Amino acid sequence: MGDIKIKTAIPGPRAKALLERKEKSVPVGPFNTIKTFAERGEGALLTDVDGNTFIDFAGAIGTLNVGHCPPEVVTALHQQIERYLHPCFHVMMYEPYIELAEELNRITPGNHEKKTFFLSSGAEAVENAIKIARKFSGRKGIISFERAFHGRTYMAMSLTSKVKPYKYQFGPFAAETYKWPYPVYSQEKSMTPNELDAYILKKFETFFLSEVPATEIAAVIMEPIQGEGGFNIPSKTFVQGVKRICEQYGILFIADEIQTGFGRTGKMFAMEHYGVVPDLMTMSKSIAAGLPISAVTGRAEVMDSAGIGEIGGTYGGSPLGCVAAIEVVKMIEEQNLLERANQFGDKFQERFGSLAKSFPVIGDIRSLGAMCAMEFFDGNGHPNGQIVKEILEKAHQRGLILMSAGLYGNVIRLLAPLVITDGQVEEGFDVLESVIVECCGHQEGK
Repeated sequence: MGDIKIKTAIPGPRAKALLERKEKSVPVGPFNTIKTFAERGEGALLTDVDGNTFIDFAGAIGTLNVGHCPPEVVTALHQQIERYLHPCFHVMMYEPYIELAEELNRITPGNHEKKTFFLSSGAEAVENAIKIARKFSGRKGIISFERAFHGRTYMAMSLTSKVKPYKYQFGPFAAETYKWPYPVYSQEKSMTPNELDAYILKKFETFFLSEVPATEIAAVIMEPIQGEGGFNIPSKTFVQGVKRICEQYGILFIADEIQTGFGRTGKMFAMEHYGVVPDLMTMSKSIAAGLPISAVTGRAEVMDSAGIGEIGGTYGGSPLGCVAAIEVVKMIEEQNLLERANQFGDKFQERFGSLAKSFPVIGDIRSLGAMCAMEFFDGNGHPNGQIVKEILEKAHQRGLILMSAGLYGNVIRLLAPLVITDGQVEEGFDVLESVIVECCGHQEGK
């Protein structure tokens, strides 16, 4: 017997009743992956209000690298709650804020002097990193990448590339934001990866002649692996090439590690894979086991360019988030979760790389650590989002929580908690493989 326990259809009776209440009281805008409601979570398992227990391969969109309700974090939270909840760092300061800043200054890439401050969400971290970059450089232009996702607030939305659902009819967008192309090797058939890297990097140079001079660009912001964009993994050559261009023209390099950070890729931060040290980093999601806190870490001289009162926020650096994050860093280091991430990725590649050979609709299998994706195409080589919808629906009914990604919605992404047991990995993979075989066999037979 495995850990998945499905007692009702999804949604079950209690979930249906809650859905009715939700439809009457909550706007349609906030999306939902699976049509049920959580009752409790532990490790890589989620149990809903009807008693159905799922293996969670979504991890709250990469927020739960250390799992649901890790005991170390829960204990730290109880201890903190008994002391104080939120005196607000801008009113009376508190030690956990300083302790977490010291930890992030220690573990982020680079041996230079760093400073860190905290906010509440990933989008806020992006917004403030842009403010700091502009303040330090005296320049206004910001470059992001095609297929990028940086959040839903005004500047973050302007830097995000996908129109629907993130930007449609929400304009006009922030001025002096620009998009650079990003190498998506699985969808470029006319060039090798090396050729594609060289082609795009050359285009960046002409961009400064045709669009905006480099002297007006404050920063380039880049996800080390694109998240919502489809788990697109650039080469070391490409990332280093972008950093080299930034250095050549005095442009700050911002690494958006909101989804890739805290062990997800088998390193503490994904930028470590590329040998690139960013000037600024944004972090959130798995920083605090699900509590709302985010961070901006950067070179001390860059961070200090913003004056007193120019950055921050009332709830920034919540004491609860700080103590949770301190425990998360300890868990990752002491429980060897970086190695667990690599083991998950290796098992994924072995299992589904073999499966892809039997089903041409699986166009690409890719991963870096436990940040794993499968991309689906139709018989004509076009992105196939429909089959991904079918696979996710069937997987949900069978007790496996999955999400999609990509510009065309044709990518299945895996963000399982790194504390997942070997048995749960195999059980989840069994469900996923059986559903893919069923759906792809039907597709191949058309």
